[in-house]
Amino acid sequence: MIHRAAVNLLLLLCSGTFLFTWPTAQTHARTPTAETTVATQVASGNTNAPHQISPGPVDGQIANITARLLERYHYLRPHIDSTVSSKFLDRYLETLDPQHLHFLQSDLAQFEVYRTNLDRMTLPERGATDTRPACEIFNRFVQRFQQRVDYVDQLLRNEKLTFDADERIVLNRKDLPYPKDFEEAKQLWRDRLRFEYLQEKLGKLDAKKKAAAKTESTDNSTETKAPDKPRKTETEEIVDTLSHRYHRNLHTFTDWDNDDVLQVYLTALAHVFDPHSDYFGRSALDSFAITMNLSLFGIGAELTSEDGYCTIHRLLPNGPAEKSKKIAVNDRIIAVAQSNQPPVDVVDMSLSKAVQLIRGPKGTEVRLTVIPAGADASARKNLTLIRDEIKLEDQEAKAKIIELPGSNGASARLGVIDLSSFYASFDPSSTREKSEPRSTTADVARLLTKLRQENVSGVILDLRRNGGGSLEEAIRLTGLFIKEGPVVQVKDFDGSVKEEDTPPNPPVLYEGPLIVLTSRFSASASEILAGALQDYGRALIVGDASTHGKGTVQSVQPLRLRGSNPGGTDPGALKLTIKKFYRPSGASTQLKGVVPDIVLPSLFNESKEIGESALENPLAWDTIEKSKFDRVNLVEPYLPELRRRSTERVNNDKEFAYIREDIAVYNKKQADKSFSLNEKRQLQEREEAEARQKARDKERLASGEPQEKTYELSLKQAALPGLPPPMARTNSNLARLSGTRTGASSGVSTNGTIAAAPGAFTPTRDPASSALEDTPDEEKPPAVDADLLESERILLDYISLLRKNNVASALP
Repeated sequence: MIHRAAVNLLLLLCSGTFLFTWPTAQTHARTPTAETTVATQVASGNTNAPHQISPGPVDGQIANITARLLERYHYLRPHIDSTVSSKFLDRYLETLDPQHLHFLQSDLAQFEVYRTNLDRMTLPERGATDTRPACEIFNRFVQRFQQRVDYVDQLLRNEKLTFDADERIVLNRKDLPYPKDFEEAKQLWRDRLRFEYLQEKLGKLDAKKKAAAKTESTDNSTETKAPDKPRKTETEEIVDTLSHRYHRNLHTFTDWDNDDVLQVYLTALAHVFDPHSDYFGRSALDSFAITMNLSLFGIGAELTSEDGYCTIHRLLPNGPAEKSKKIAVNDRIIAVAQSNQPPVDVVDMSLSKAVQLIRGPKGTEVRLTVIPAGADASARKNLTLIRDEIKLEDQEAKAKIIELPGSNGASARLGVIDLSSFYASFDPSSTREKSEPRSTTADVARLLTKLRQENVSGVILDLRRNGGGSLEEAIRLTGLFIKEGPVVQVKDFDGSVKEEDTPPNPPVLYEGPLIVLTSRFSASASEILAGALQDYGRALIVGDASTHGKGTVQSVQPLRLRGSNPGGTDPGALKLTIKKFYRPSGASTQLKGVVPDIVLPSLFNESKEIGESALENPLAWDTIEKSKFDRVNLVEPYLPELRRRSTERVNNDKEFAYIREDIAVYNKKQADKSFSLNEKRQLQEREEAEARQKARDKERLASGEPQEKTYELSLKQAALPGLPPPMARTNSNLARLSGTRTGASSGVSTNGTIAAAPGAFTPTRDPASSALEDTPDEEKPPAVDADLLESERILLDYISLLRKNNVASALP
């Protein structure tokens, strides 16, 4: 159930027609003389040469400062030499072309001139830093991408694609060689196109089946309808879809400027040393701050890019856009003006750049020119909005109370706190607009207070989607559950270790039974809290086989340029790894993460492409001396019995039986590492998957409605007396587990990349599962969160064992 939402992402990542979601960096170095031979090499492809990116006037300064900061402050204290230069080149190439689909081996041969020279170009003994290689390599990449799009256009126009042979395609090519020449590249591109075409074709078959099922389930209407406009054939629709997709993705890259290229380039340099050091350009730094503060300054609208238009996807509650009643979902923004300044055309502009124009300081005016939803492209309306602070309330801590019927007629209440990040106030520049101070600890304390007022018998702290955030908040939050002592040990590059303790005289807010629910996506600050509570014996840890394994500290260092700065360019900031985390027990959380006390079956346990070990150049795991602290030992005495009961339930639970079936299917696909290009075989796989899902839905519906009641509590509701009405059971899917990138209030961050390795095949990426999406609501039971349900049962067992042993201090 959890992994269906990512199917669409598969087709982008595995097809190689991927989109970068970050701006990128500069480039440097000497230009290979072979650059002029590109036209000859691709003579068989009708290439429209895109615009060429060149370094900006201060790109060299930014690259030089970034490299020196890495040498001076990174945890490894690296020396940028020829060995680093070689890795730097490889990381940049991999970042641009992770699936090895675009660069030819002849391109790589030309770039070899930089393999032992990028260090000297970035940190020259004399003269200015040379960032031309970044632009040159990027320009070549865009040329190859353009050639691929031209070739795809040619195939879609002239070739009838068939799918009756017993052929297979390897989608994850990150460990396979780059194509040796243009002919081999064309064969790879053709195979990818065939795979994408087949997925579209099968998707249309699914849509027809669902439409037919929906028609059968409704009364036939005698009302006559006007004849529809002539429809395109299925083939024409698929060709249009794929052509638009390729051209849209190409446009994403042709819209990059030198700042975007510089960001990717310098991030590639930082990733030579570890996967969590990054260079942030201005827009990326602003996004980092927004994630940390859970607020932004703008009009309050989520935007998407559709066919070159900046389109309203959602209006955020109580934002200027919603309050104005002047703008609606699916409106298309075509121009943006600042107060009395002339409008700027944003059609075909990258979404990130359009967003920068729309955002702005609180109280300032922005004028939009909009095509109303559903209107002809010639329709226009102008409107003026006053920017305000937008609270991202859907990302803040929230809670729910689960009321379970007891055997003796009395009900039991359990509290669940869902925490998706450790947010805190973060301001990368004192000159930028400030939002209201945010504190994870203060918010969770309000929720805990409410849960205690409502007489919950135990609490589950759900960190499954929590990718980290503020170190300070993780430490303070731990202090809500333990009286005093070290929470984490932090080691510097020189081996010195500092203990970070709970705040002095902490107001311990909850001393009752506690479970921390984790996953492979729980990272960094989540691991600090879970590891400390486990070391103290204060909480029972339940979840995937381990957490992510991100045990490093990052610091955000704004860059400062010396001397001339044409145009007042914002040089951005460097997020670099400066320290490592260790638990009070002395074990690092790096690489190995936190192993739960009770491990539940999970698809993510099977993947080698999720977690710190799946990322490039992770720092090593090690141990240091144990801290001195007093264990409360509220878990270990009861752990054998809790494990026994949980294992017995899991072995007999239908939901976990489904998960074990999914694991078997996944492992089979992992062993194969390829997908069929045979239409009949793919249809068979989809039909088998659909039959499995229908059987499960039927069994779930037959099992009847659960007796528990669930009350959802936002921070606003926590301040009100009583409880809101219980939630209605719906068919909405569970939220997809994903990492949250966050930062820290003091410029020190525990955040990191916790997604799967680029291009990896993970349990969330199975084209066959798309056949299971969007079936009519009346045929589907509500989604089931097996891990949370089992955690509730474990918590009830834990409460009963504590009471049986008269552990009064452990009860509320």
